[in-house]
Amino acid sequence: MTIEELYRKAKYILLKAGIEDPAFDALCLIEKVFNYNRTMLIAKGDTVATDVKEKEFLDLVEKRAEFEPLQYLLGSWNFMGYDFFVGKGVLIPREDTSEVVTLCIEQAKKYQNPKILDLCAGSGAISVVLAKEIPNAEVTAVELSDKAFPYLLKNIEHNNADVKAINGDIFKCLDEFEDGYFDIIVSNPPYIIRDEIKTLQKEVQLEPSMALDGGIDGYDFYRFIISNWTSKLKQNGSMAFELGEGQMDTVKNLMAQENFADFKEKIDLGDIQRAIIGTLI
Repeated sequence: MTIEELYRKAKYILLKAGIEDPAFDALCLIEKVFNYNRTMLIAKGDTVATDVKEKEFLDLVEKRAEFEPLQYLLGSWNFMGYDFFVGKGVLIPREDTSEVVTLCIEQAKKYQNPKILDLCAGSGAISVVLAKEIPNAEVTAVELSDKAFPYLLKNIEHNNADVKAINGDIFKCLDEFEDGYFDIIVSNPPYIIRDEIKTLQKEVQLEPSMALDGGIDGYDFYRFIISNWTSKLKQNGSMAFELGEGQMDTVKNLMAQENFADFKEKIDLGDIQRAIIGTLI
């Protein structure tokens, strides 16, 4: 088959499977296997694919039709201008997370040589971008998952980011960190209500549950981080979170109880209150 014929076949298979944007996904897989972008597909689409490449491509299409995340099939994904390796066992970087990153970049201007701690770091999307975008930042990333941690290390190296990575459990490793040391603590924690995980998109359900499950009410990680990690901040330090839909007021109240004030918030493109940062007074 020609590459154009394979593209059209993939589009049909994905459309029939119920994939949201079959044309986009098919083109992404064409680019991965054949290194053809849209322009090359138009200009050289009549090129006949080798049997090996045809099989490789159609295997990926079938996996996508079974709702394996596109990002896992591609092996990497761009976030805020940086490429991150992803695969099974690591949460996929999403545009929503740029809201909390932007808050931290703005807040970091308050501090000289800011010391930043990223809890539940996953692929390193937050910590890597902060290290690259904030001059003289000292960034530490903590991640528990033995599957996600290698991606964190790989993405730090790939992006040449000055980030110290720690394979640790945020519920148990508090004593490894000095009180009053950090200027900013940031987290995109698991925040999905446990019983709602099974209602999420099929692709999301194939991402690691430990990166999604926020407990019975979705607030387990927020409560623990705010109650226990605040002591690791300097006075006038800041704490920032990505939020799930409808979680702003509760998280803000939890932070206020620990003497955070001067809150700043960000709304994402879907009009969801997606991020918050507060200053310890």
